[in-house]
Amino acid sequence: MTLLIERRGEFAVESVSLDAIAQRFGTPCYVYSKAALVDAYSRYRRAFADHEHRILYAVKANSNLAILKLFNNLGSGFDIVSGGELARVLAAGADPSRIVFSGVGKSQSEIVQALAARIACFNVESEPELERVSRLATDCGVRANVSLRVNPDVDARTHPYISTGLRQDKFGIPHEQALALYRKANQLPGVRIAGIDCHIGSQLTTAAPFAAAFERVIALADALRSEGIAIEHIDVGGGLGIRYRPEDEPPSIEQYVHALTSRLGERRLSIMVEPGRSMVGNAGLLLTRVEYLKATPERSFVVVDAAMNDLIRPALYDAWHEIRALNHRSPEAARLCQVVGPVCESGDFIGRDRTLALEADDLIAVLSAGAYGMSMSSNYNSRPRAAEVIVDGDRAHLVRARETIAELYARESFLPE
Repeated sequence: MTLLIERRGEFAVESVSLDAIAQRFGTPCYVYSKAALVDAYSRYRRAFADHEHRILYAVKANSNLAILKLFNNLGSGFDIVSGGELARVLAAGADPSRIVFSGVGKSQSEIVQALAARIACFNVESEPELERVSRLATDCGVRANVSLRVNPDVDARTHPYISTGLRQDKFGIPHEQALALYRKANQLPGVRIAGIDCHIGSQLTTAAPFAAAFERVIALADALRSEGIAIEHIDVGGGLGIRYRPEDEPPSIEQYVHALTSRLGERRLSIMVEPGRSMVGNAGLLLTRVEYLKATPERSFVVVDAAMNDLIRPALYDAWHEIRALNHRSPEAARLCQVVGPVCESGDFIGRDRTLALEADDLIAVLSAGAYGMSMSSNYNSRPRAAEVIVDGDRAHLVRARETIAELYARESFLPE
C-alpha cells in the first residue's frame, strides 16, 4: 500500500496530516502506518495459505514495543539476535515457543537467558557455539532445540555490508562442513536437532539467490534424512528487498513465498521465514524540517534537522531513500541540492543530488525509513533520538517519546574530587 498520500491539499499518512504530526510531536520524527504493518504481515500469511509455516519477524529491523506487540497480536513469532531483543519481545507478550535466536556471537549469559525462557530454537552458527549450547543446556537440565545455520556460498547480489551467505562472510557454517557437524550435534547430550537455517543477505531484489540457496538446503535435508536425522523445519531467514527507488522491482511477497514452497515437492517440512525490512520498511517515513538553505560556489545544501544519527543508512551503505517535499511550491523553484544534517561529519547526508523546491521551515518526508532507521539510531553529537508515532486511521499515537538532553548523561558520573 502507498504510505504517503495527499488529502485535501495536505500530505498524510492514513488520515492524519504530517503537518499536524510535526506540530504535535516535533521533528525529526519517525511515522509509521498501522495499516501498512498489518498489510505486510497479512500478505505473508495469505501467500503461505495452507502450507505449514511460521513467520518470525526480524526484531533488528525495528524493535519498537508497539510494533512488536502489534505483530505478536497478529500471530507472528520473532527472530532475535541478542538478549536485549529477547527481553523486548517477552515484554511485548511474545510466546517463547515462537522465538528463535540467531546471531554469530551469543554469549553464555544470553544462552542461559534464552534457555530459561524456553525459546523454540537456537540458530547455531559455529561448532564452538554448538558445544556451548549443549553444555549450558545440560547444566540447566534441559535439551535445546537447534538448527545449524548453513552458509550456502550463494551471492545475494546486494551491498557487501549486508551480504551474509558467501564463503568469506562471518555467518554460518560452510555448506561442505554442515553434514559432519549435524552428525556431531546428533551425539551431543544437550541439544535436539530441529531444523536447518539459512540466511544469505538483506535487500535482495531477485528471487534467484533465494532459490539457489534453498535448493542447497533441501539437498542437505535429504542427506540428513538418509542418515536417520530427521528435521522438522527449514528456516530460510529473511532478506527480501523493498522498493526504495520508484524504479526498483524486487520480488513480491507472493513471488518470494512461491519460490520456496514450489521447491519442496512432497517433502513434509515446515518453512520458517524471518522477514524484517519487507514487514516494516515501506510502512515508515522520517519526517524532518528544513533549517537552512545554504548556497556555495560548488553546491546548494538543504540543511535539515534530521541527521546521520537519526538515519545512518545513507552514510553507512550509501543507501538511497526517496525524499519528498511536503509543500506545493512551483516546480520552477526546484533546484539540484544536497540534503544534509547538522552533525559535524561530511558523511552526514540524507540524500545527494536531489531536485527539490524548498524553503526554510518546509517539511520533507524521507520514505522507506521504517526498517533500520530508528533501530540503528544513536546519540552522536549528543543529539536526542527522535520520537516515534504510529498512525491508526485518523489517530496518531506516540509510541516513543523524544529523548531529553538530560537523559543522555543521566547515567554518567564525575570522578571523585
